[in-house]
Amino acid sequence: MKNRYDINQFVKAITEQSVINGIVDRVRKKRKEMKLTQRDLANRSGVSYASIRRFESSGEISFSALLKIAKALGSLADFNLLFSNDTITNLKDL
Repeated sequence: MKNRYDINQFVKAITEQSVINGIVDRVRKKRKEMKLTQRDLANRSGVSYASIRRFESSGEISFSALLKIAKALGSLADFNLLFSNDTITNLKDL
């Protein structure tokens, strides 16, 4: 990945960049656990090899391509958890 400074390098905080870095790391780890090369993942997911290479090096990818990669890695259901937490608007809700 490109050398970008992120506050998370100095203080434990959730930032956009730390989330991207975490997703990239988990995708790469899952791909390797499944013994897939980037080209194998491209063939399996229908996402171009160049897009997968760019994603693993910079974190940049379209959302639809990320969903295709997740499906190919057996992790599509994880996206159903996005935005699933209830919003707390007052202390009575706690």
